[in-house]
Amino acid sequence: MIAYLKGSFVKKTPSYTHIDVAGVGYEVQISLNTYSKIQDLESGLLYTHLLIREDAHILYGFFDEVEKEMFLQFIGVTGIGAGTARIMLSYMKPEELSKAIVQGNVKMLESIKGIGKKTAERIVLELRDKLSKHPVDANISALKSNTLQSDALNALIALGINRQAADQAVQKILEHDPGIGVELLIKKSLQVL
Repeated sequence: MIAYLKGSFVKKTPSYTHIDVAGVGYEVQISLNTYSKIQDLESGLLYTHLLIREDAHILYGFFDEVEKEMFLQFIGVTGIGAGTARIMLSYMKPEELSKAIVQGNVKMLESIKGIGKKTAERIVLELRDKLSKHPVDANISALKSNTLQSDALNALIALGINRQAADQAVQKILEHDPGIGVELLIKKSLQVL
């Protein structure tokens, strides 16, 4: 997995950028939110998520970890693909999306191109509890707020476990044993699944 890229922005468009990292050029798909933050920069760091499909390997880039975490939350929702998640992050900032979801503001989510009423309701249903427990703040990454949980979750996903099922298992174990170590948390989560 490619966690981040740090290098020179060779080409920047509202939908993707080419970033030169030690002589290797990467094409990275970005949101308008990220584009607005890098458009005046010569170089920088993008947090990344590599999506591997049967027909392509697509690298998505984010200016900060908050946006990356929102992207990962969205692609974990049934029926939401990476393209739709990127569009959502282009329409609104991560903290605005989080606020709309926590407040159950289906109308605001429907205003995003490609998001109908049923999809907006599904997003609220699947993410409201998660985002209310771990609010997205522009200054504090959702990943940093609970590294134990996110480390365990990332490990389970890397093992091929569905994100939603893995998250539920991790939450269940942490409710009963909040002081557990990450290795034991992963092992117990696998037993619950």
